[in-house]
This record gives sequence, C-alpha cells and structure tokens, in this order.
Amino acid sequence: MRVLLVNPKSKLPIDTRTSPPLGLAYLAAVAEQRGDVVRVHDGDVEETQLEELVRQFAPEVVGITANTTQIMAAWRDAELIKSIVDAVVVLGGPHPTTLPEESTAKPGVDVVVRGEGEMTWLELLSAFEGLSEQDAASSPALPALFQPIRGITFVDEDGVPASTPDRPTIPVEELDRMPYPAWHLFNLDLYTNLQPTVDHVEGRSLPILTSRGCPYRCSYCSQIGPRRWRARSAESIVAEWRWLVREQGAAEIGVLDDSFNIDRQRVLDICARLVEEDLNEVPWIMINGIRANIADEEVLGAMKGAGCIRAAFGVESGNQEILNSVVDKHLTLDQVRAAFKAARAVGMETIGFFIVGLPGETEETIDDTIQFACELDPVVANFSIATPFPGTDMYETVKAGGKILAETWDDFVFFEGKARFEMPGLPAELVERKWKEAYRRFYLRPSRIA
Repeated sequence: MRVLLVNPKSKLPIDTRTSPPLGLAYLAAVAEQRGDVVRVHDGDVEETQLEELVRQFAPEVVGITANTTQIMAAWRDAELIKSIVDAVVVLGGPHPTTLPEESTAKPGVDVVVRGEGEMTWLELLSAFEGLSEQDAASSPALPALFQPIRGITFVDEDGVPASTPDRPTIPVEELDRMPYPAWHLFNLDLYTNLQPTVDHVEGRSLPILTSRGCPYRCSYCSQIGPRRWRARSAESIVAEWRWLVREQGAAEIGVLDDSFNIDRQRVLDICARLVEEDLNEVPWIMINGIRANIADEEVLGAMKGAGCIRAAFGVESGNQEILNSVVDKHLTLDQVRAAFKAARAVGMETIGFFIVGLPGETEETIDDTIQFACELDPVVANFSIATPFPGTDMYETVKAGGKILAETWDDFVFFEGKARFEMPGLPAELVERKWKEAYRRFYLRPSRIA
C-alpha cells in the first residue's frame, strides 16, 4: 500500500526542530519492512507543501503524529488530506493518546492509536489492505475492521466513540529486533544539529533511543505508557550506533531516552563497547535529562570516555519541598549538587532543566530555583514555565484548584514566556516576571558575561 506519515508543523520556534522525528522513522521502518511504499512529510522543515505531496503520491493510509502543541495542526492536516484523497487517516502521539475521543470527533480522523504505536500500526495496515477505495471513502466499512485491534479509539456504527482494550507495551526482547529508523525517507540536509544554541556540527546529527519508558512519574510529565522502564541490550544499541556512524554518516548522536542511566552497568557496558569499536570519536549528547541521583563520577567518566560531551539533568526546582510534594521527583538537592560536581570532575559539560511557576509555588520558592541554578552553573540553564499538559498530574491539580488560561491547545507552547494557568497565590503576572528574571539573573552574572 501507499503509506504517508506526517509530522504537523509545530507552533514551537523552528530552531527547536533540530533532528528528524524518531517516532515516525520507526513507523516508516516497520511499514517498509511489511512491503508498503512509504513517504514522510515533516511540516517543520519540508519545502514541499503537504497538499502537493498528497496529490502526487495519492496515499491509501496516512498516519499523523501529534503532541499537544501540534494537535490542532494535525486536525487541519487530516481534514485537508481527506478533501484530496479517499485515504484512511490514523492519528497517534501523546495528545490523542490522552484525549482520544476528542480527536475521533474531528473531521478527517478515522481512528486514534493510543500509546506505543508500532505494533498497532502494523495491525491497522494489515486490516486496511483488504479495503477497496470505495470502502476507504465510506467510514461504515471501518469499525468492523477496528474491533479486533487493541489500543485504538474510533467512532462505531452508531456514531458513538468506542475504545478497544489497551495494548501491552512491546516486550523488552522485541525492542532489540525492531528495524532501524528509516532515515533514508527524510531529507536530512534540512535539519540542524541537536543543540544549535551550543554546538555547531558539520554533518548529520541523528537521534537514538536506547530504552523506553520511565520508572518515575513526575507531576509535569506526560508519559503515555505504564510506569515501566524497558532497556535495549548494549549489543543492540552499539550495532545501531555503528550503523548511524558508518552507514548514515552521523557526525553527532543524541540519546533521546527519558531515563538513560537507570541501569548503571548497562551504561558502563555501552560505553566500553563504543570505545572498543572506536565509535567514541563521534560526539554524543544527552537530549533529555538523566537521573542525577544515579549519575556518579564512574558512570559520567565512562560516558565522557565513550564520546559524550554533555549531560543534561532534570533539576526542575531548587526548593526541596516543591521537589517532594509538587514534582514528586524522588531527588534531593544534595544529589543534584553531587551530580554536577561529578560531571565537572570528568570534564563533561552540563545542561540544567528548571521549571518556574509550579502549582504551590511562591515568589520565594522560585527564587530558590534561580539561586540554585546559579550555584550549579551549568553551561546552559533552560528555564521553562510550568505547563499542565493533558495526562499529567499537574493538569488534574490545576483543573481541580486553579484556572487554565490557555484558550486553545496551540497556547500550550511553554517557551514563549506566557503562563498557561493560575493557582491561588500564584498569578500569571508573577510567574512571567520571575521567568524573565531567571534568565536575566543566570546569564547576566559577571562570570557569565566574562
């Protein structure tokens, strides 16, 4: 079949799209392995308009991914596609996983995939294979196909939203057997390096996912799967790493894991293998934060020796009570201090992620976070305004005791300096003022200017 995969244009600034979307690359790979003809359209970088591609390619099935800031663009793309071709449109990603019925009610969306997508995607493609063009155009033929497939939501024959049981996550042993991401379907020259504000890399920057999930559940995090960490083997990871460097020409690699260093021995094994194969000559960085409470000098030193030039830590708050009762971080400030000290000791650069305006905060607790960031002194301090994404504990907290200020999902962009909610004692004006102050106080210190 002819299959099109779409990453809708995000409302985030274009320079935040620094690498091709890994999720779509996996979906493309399993579809190609099945024998489908696949095309990919990334709205953040493509010069060809989606409408033009749809008319030329005439897809039979379209998969669209969306987080909260993309969801409205995803709905528009689905409606546009349906106006051009009689394709089946499948929507997946964090936002539709959390609010599936919302998306099934939108024109152009035939079915929502909830949670991890690869196996559900394969079953849907197999089910669609027998559809004639007339069947695909008339939605009544679809619900009967959907019933046996786990992990989806759709509108049934009576016009009522229906959900099949959740699909179990992909077993650990199966992760090692997944096909490599289909990077050949992307115009990789259109992407920048992984952290353009810090690095300038000549050549391709490509991501890798060495594990899925997280055993923690921080209040701000929209994890779309169960609280479980599933890790690929060191052998599987290094084989893909070798492929990225020697066959795909990667000049930089970014590890996208939510929790890369949960198993310290696995990290040490990966690093030892990278050194053995001389793959440590290609620099790599941590895109998301690693756990500071298990980032000691031995682990960070092994990472540095294997080519890692920068680690990111999710610090979130400089106030211990906020970390405990609001973020549920299972982390102490002293553990964070120790992690940054260990990183400096092995010569590794650091990024600190901080959040301003969490529910329950005061001006004093935000000041604690700003001061803590200055004390840690990472190469980059990233301050974001707390944003209650659907599916998070923060979202439920704000709905119960505060007021969401965002009028549409497009307003949930968290790098624009706008507070998206208010709580008693935490007005939007205060959060926005302190967010600006955080950047000013961190980056305009005499030591930073020098």
